[in-house]
Amino acid sequence: MSPEKELIGATEFIDFTINGRPVQARPGWTILETARQHHFNIPTLCYHPAVRPWGSCRLCVVEVRYGKRSKVLPSCLNPPIRELEVFTDSDRVLNVRRWVLEMLLADCPGSREIRDLARQYGVTSTRFTVTNPEEECLRCGLCVAVCTEVVGVQALTFGSRGVSKQLDTPYRVPNNACVSCGCCVTVCPTGAMGHRIDQVRGDISRRTGRGYAH
Repeated sequence: MSPEKELIGATEFIDFTINGRPVQARPGWTILETARQHHFNIPTLCYHPAVRPWGSCRLCVVEVRYGKRSKVLPSCLNPPIRELEVFTDSDRVLNVRRWVLEMLLADCPGSREIRDLARQYGVTSTRFTVTNPEEECLRCGLCVAVCTEVVGVQALTFGSRGVSKQLDTPYRVPNNACVSCGCCVTVCPTGAMGHRIDQVRGDISRRTGRGYAH
């Protein structure tokens, strides 16, 4: 069913434009959800409709204009307003995405998905320091979110904070909460979780370590 037909009969909707084309959004939709309903492509990595968005990767940025004001913001977190102008591929947006992809090439250079996406935007190298050439995980949090919000077992978390943040089990202790459902592997945008699921779910040799706080 087309988005236009889906909107027929709606008692309320929000009129705005995406790339100059008039669109309608239902109350509660974000800019990203509206764009997808109307078949506009906005790249994402940390977004999944099954869990609450939290704007980790910043790849879904768009430029929004309202009157004389203009800014770039993540489309997964922001709802549209009437008469808003949204641009998904403006020069400002493309510049931000290239910077994001450069940082991702440094953080997870081992990911084929990240390299392929970067090449689509003309990014083939990074100016940032690569610490682990084999790293695939971009620490987007989708696996943690789906484990908590959908499966409801909280078998995954992040250890440490900031640049030292790593996917782990709660308190870095053996974890028997995992039910082996595979949801974390399914939502992982880079395939990293498929290679490390055994590592994060109860390896008895891994105990609470210095520098990790939860």
